[in-house]
Amino acid sequence: MLKDTPEEWQVTATATPFTGAKTSVRSDRVVMPDGSTATRDYQVHPGSVAVLALDDDNRVLVLRQYRHPVRHRLWEIPAGLLDVPGENPLHAAQRELYEEAHVKAEEWHVLADVYTTPGGCDEAVRIFLARGVSEAEGDRFAVSEEEADMELARVPLPELLAGVLAGELHNNCLVVGVLAAQAALSAAAGVSGLRPADAPWPARPFES
Repeated sequence: MLKDTPEEWQVTATATPFTGAKTSVRSDRVVMPDGSTATRDYQVHPGSVAVLALDDDNRVLVLRQYRHPVRHRLWEIPAGLLDVPGENPLHAAQRELYEEAHVKAEEWHVLADVYTTPGGCDEAVRIFLARGVSEAEGDRFAVSEEEADMELARVPLPELLAGVLAGELHNNCLVVGVLAAQAALSAAAGVSGLRPADAPWPARPFES
């Protein structure tokens, strides 16, 4: 089985020309295999989690949100940042599902771990499969900015799969989550073949 392996080339100089509220930009001088050096600029990101929440009718909870960098309103699955270094990703995912959709889930597995854009950003995302979905108790979380304009829907998984393959749906976490969920549900082992929700995540280590 193919496996990605950690490796770190020598950095001779580094600078942070921009620091934002959640992310920053780093500029490294990296030694190449032939001994020369090259500059690599990239976004430094805290990491994220996303949730493909599947109900008993095989429908996925999705939301539609405006994304300014790409000038699109995208259908997505609930997702959010790891707000605290070392935060347990499962707890973060449960929080995002509650805040964005006012939903809780009884059964959790890891669907996939991905680097979203490894050529220009160090963001790592853990995508969970959540089942046994029901409405959460208590008041809804107060949303603001782009989230105040979100549209929620429950869409059959085969319909989302068709949209992905037709090039109609583009959000990274939705695309990976839908394809991974379809593959898992179609496999002989089914969901039991997925990793547990607390599986190690070397890209963003955490304490259980």
